[in-house]
Amino acid sequence: MFYLDDRNIYRISEFDQFQWLVHGFGTAHSTGWPPEPFVSVKLIHSTLVLRVEDNCSGRLGQADAVLSNHRGCTVGIRTADCVPILLVDPEHEAVGAVHAGWRGTVSDVAGAAISAMRDDFGTSARCLWAAIGPAIGGCCFEVGPEVAVQFRTVFPERNDLEHRTKVDLTEANRRRLLAAGVSADRILAERLCTFCTPEKRFHSWRRDHSPGRMISAVGIR
Repeated sequence: MFYLDDRNIYRISEFDQFQWLVHGFGTAHSTGWPPEPFVSVKLIHSTLVLRVEDNCSGRLGQADAVLSNHRGCTVGIRTADCVPILLVDPEHEAVGAVHAGWRGTVSDVAGAAISAMRDDFGTSARCLWAAIGPAIGGCCFEVGPEVAVQFRTVFPERNDLEHRTKVDLTEANRRRLLAAGVSADRILAERLCTFCTPEKRFHSWRRDHSPGRMISAVGIR
């Protein structure tokens, strides 16, 4: 279950059991977030994954997922409608932050991040927890047929993808996580829409075309 703390950061109650974990999905009104030192990446709508090696600060480079198993280090990504995903491996105390726009969702950046965690940390997808944060919802993410048809493998039951239609990116990424081997009961999703949630709680590029971004981050104390 997601809950909003006194600094306007969404946290996940299921993650509170891990005393070593720092985590949260920022809003447009978050304060004191993320904790330093903080590592991010330059987002390019890819399936590239980078891992923190030695330098736990600044930007690692161009990628759409960043991983870490370093103590005292927080990793994260910035979004304003795209889907933020936090990955937690409690067995190996390793974490990851993933940015999934529609291109990253189609090309399965979440699956790429899980594969990298397996290779780098020995992570088993069955032991992994995944939290999907606020993003533009299926209520508001309308796309043309040139985009919609690229979701055929994700939504094989749909027969309207050759027309202008709406796509649920949160559900698409939930399915990607399931396909990667994450257990359904360990995939937690917050379905607040960044575009239409009242009081502009979230930054939305589609709504405002503003430079504001929310930071979703996860780390090890």
